[in-house]
Amino acid sequence: AKPAAKARVGAAARDKLGEECGVFGVYSGAHDAAALAHNALLSLQHRGQESAGVAVLQGLAIRHHKDVGLVGDVFSKGRRLPDSHLAVGHVRYSTTGINSLQNAQPFVTEYLKGRIACAHNGNIINSGELRRQLIDDGCTFSASSDSEVVSSLIAFEALKRDSIEDAIVHAAEKLVGAFSLVLMSHENKLFAIRDGWGFRPLCIGMGPGGACAVASESCALDGIGFEFARDVLPGEMVLIDASGVHTLGIVLDRPRQGVCIFEYVYFARPDSVIDGQSVYGARYRMGAILAREHAVEADVVCGVPDSGLDAAAGYGAASGIPVHSGFVKNRYIGRSFIYPTQTQRETAIRLKLNPLATNVAGKRLVLVDDSIVRGTTCAKIVRSLKAAGAREVHVRISAPPFRHECHFGTDIDSEDALIANNLDVEGIRRQIGADSLGFISIDGLREACAGARMPLCDGCFSGDYPVDAGGHSKMQFEGAAR
Repeated sequence: AKPAAKARVGAAARDKLGEECGVFGVYSGAHDAAALAHNALLSLQHRGQESAGVAVLQGLAIRHHKDVGLVGDVFSKGRRLPDSHLAVGHVRYSTTGINSLQNAQPFVTEYLKGRIACAHNGNIINSGELRRQLIDDGCTFSASSDSEVVSSLIAFEALKRDSIEDAIVHAAEKLVGAFSLVLMSHENKLFAIRDGWGFRPLCIGMGPGGACAVASESCALDGIGFEFARDVLPGEMVLIDASGVHTLGIVLDRPRQGVCIFEYVYFARPDSVIDGQSVYGARYRMGAILAREHAVEADVVCGVPDSGLDAAAGYGAASGIPVHSGFVKNRYIGRSFIYPTQTQRETAIRLKLNPLATNVAGKRLVLVDDSIVRGTTCAKIVRSLKAAGAREVHVRISAPPFRHECHFGTDIDSEDALIANNLDVEGIRRQIGADSLGFISIDGLREACAGARMPLCDGCFSGDYPVDAGGHSKMQFEGAAR
């Protein structure tokens, strides 16, 4: 199979949406930037577990280390970057394409005027077109990532512009899709820019001694002892240098914005705050709204670790039904979809989530989870609870049914494979073996996330996106996307 085809087989077997990438950058007078980036990436590990990397500035040179694997493995003993005041870091999850060292980030790109290191979270839907244009102009590529296209495009624009700032703006204007970028240049500058639609989160924090950082989520700032300052606005470009943080204004003005609502449902860590909305608070309210929209008589509420736990707490509080642990999670088992056979994947799921029979035997359960994609994983979980003695299992889902492909980074593989496009709610209930099934409504989900200071994109549920993807495709060249 071609590399891209392999990636789609993996996505289909996974039956869970993949996390997004995580980006981080820091300017620190204490020359501890590499250590800060390492620790921040540990806090962002939930956004990507395929590869990790950090680049630092040393004089006019950019040194970097990146590899496949978790942050702790990539930066194990003996893999130490030089002390520096400026660093950019990344953890990667690929929505399409292959997981390889070549696709790990940050991308370090050299050009006649200098060098840059770029970390990207998002999905550029016109990356194939841009790649072909850059190849025609003499650029070469070593990876199959849309993020390499972004880095190369900025470097190409820098050859024609008076400043790296102008180059970034002119390059960003050509990008269609989702991108939160963190970039450093040999000129001792750190930049952050968020696409004009605001699909992916990005925030700014302040640390000791005037240190400044940007990160995908505020939890990364908390993890290194920095204080959250504010979110980067949709379309805004920020410069961080020796004199502090400077906004360069809204350089990408779009008529409509929409932060990905699935950040609140699943992607982000519960202790993060995105665009003014607490992620935990949103998930708790999702559970409470589920209890209002889909009440049921039951003895116990339990959440599927870890993604359903916060919504389960909200469901229990609103319904008055006690909340108990329904599972013991083995945190030393890797992601089940990496195993080559279905039997091995099912065994890994059983090893990872084991029902707590003491809490479920003889009980009527409300089982709360974040989503149903294909239904196979949910069916296994329901069967395991009934095998452990549960009398009834009433499934409640804190996301509406997935019906549409996402072109902006959420790993929804194929509309044909989505269970909600093949069965109605009753058919899904029968398929997963539940005694009843309820999805939160789109209006209910919007209500739960109403504290966000900007509009939300719920296109994967409603089909209504802030920007028309047109004829663009996530698979415009073999192995495309980060």
